[in-house]
Amino acid sequence: MSRLRDARWPRGPRERRLHMVTIGLLGLGRIGAMHAKILAPLADRLVVADTRPQLTADFAAEVPGVEVRTPDQLLASSDLDGLVITTPTDTHAATIDRAAGLGIPIFCEKPVSTDLATTLEVARIVREKGVRLQMGFQRHFDAGYTTARNNLRAGKIGDLRRVHMGTLDQAPAPREFLAASGGIYTDCLIHDFDALRWVSGQEVSEAYAIGTDLGMPDFADFGDVAETVVLLTLTNGALVTAHSSRFNGAGYDVRMELHGTLGTDTVGLDEHLPMTSTEPAATYPAGDPWVDFILRFKPAYEAEMRAFMEVAAGTGNITAGIEDAVAALRISEACSISRREHRPVRLEEIAAEPPSSSQKTGNEA
Repeated sequence: MSRLRDARWPRGPRERRLHMVTIGLLGLGRIGAMHAKILAPLADRLVVADTRPQLTADFAAEVPGVEVRTPDQLLASSDLDGLVITTPTDTHAATIDRAAGLGIPIFCEKPVSTDLATTLEVARIVREKGVRLQMGFQRHFDAGYTTARNNLRAGKIGDLRRVHMGTLDQAPAPREFLAASGGIYTDCLIHDFDALRWVSGQEVSEAYAIGTDLGMPDFADFGDVAETVVLLTLTNGALVTAHSSRFNGAGYDVRMELHGTLGTDTVGLDEHLPMTSTEPAATYPAGDPWVDFILRFKPAYEAEMRAFMEVAAGTGNITAGIEDAVAALRISEACSISRREHRPVRLEEIAAEPPSSSQKTGNEA
C-alpha cells in the first residue's frame, strides 16, 4: 500500500505512524468512495465492503491494493484499528450498535439517525461501551470555520452579537433521497447548527422556523420544505438567522457571518462564491462557482479522514463526537416542530436523554 502514497502528504515520523493503521470502510456510495480514496494512500491497509458486490469489485479495480470483504465479514473483523461507516442514514444506528463490539474507534457520517429517540439511544450505548465515535461534521476541519472560531475566541471581533449562516444547494437531490433524508433541517441545516455551536461556543436556547414546499410533491409528500428561514437565540442572547434552499441555481452557497462589537468575520467569501454583484465596478467573485459540497469541502474531508486516522492510531482526539450529533439534531427537531406548529420552540422542550437514562449530555467540542 505504501506505493499508493499521495505526494501531497508530508513524509516523516507522523506519516509512518499513520501507515501502521488498518481501516475498514463500510458503504461505497458517493461519499464512501470519496473517503476511501482519501484513506487508501494513508492507511497501511484499507478494507472495504458494501451490500452491492459489483460496486465493491468496481472500486477495488479502480483503487488497487484495497482488500474486499462482505459487510458481515467486515463487522466481525478482529484486525481493524478503526471503522468508517458511510452506509445509508437509516442503517447508521444499527451499524454503530453492532460495530461497538469491535472495541475500536468508529467514524460515522451524519446523522446517526433522522430520529431523535434513536440517536439518544445510540449515544447511551456509545457512552456505556466507551466507544470513541467521530461524527462526519467536516466543517470542524474547514480552514474558514476554524479561523472564525479562533478569531472569536481571541477577541478579534469583540463580543458576538449576530450570526447569519446558510447552506443552499444548487438543485434538489432525487425524490428517493429526499424521502429518507429526514427533511431540510436534519439533512442540510444540521451542518450549520453544528458549526454554530462549535464556532460560537454557545448553545441554542430557542428556535423559530418558517418554510415552504412551493407546492411541489417531492417536498409536500414528505412533510418537507424546499426553502426555509430560521431564527435562533443563543444562550448568551446573540441572535442567529439561518436559511437553506434546494434551488440556488447559481451554485452551491455555504457561508457564515459573525458580527461582533469590533468587527465581522465571514466564512465562504471566496472566488467561487455563486453570486453576482450588481455594482458597476465590481469584478468579484471571478472564479467558477462551487457546484456541490464535495468540491467545496474537499480539503476539509481530507483533513477529517487524517484526523480519524490519528484517532485510530491512538494519537488523536475527537473534535466532533456523539454529543455534538445529539445537540445538532435537537436543534433540527426544534426547527421542525416550530415550522409545523407556527411557534417558537425552547430547546428545553426537546429531549436530551433517552427515558431510561439519567446521564447528562455534554459537549465534546
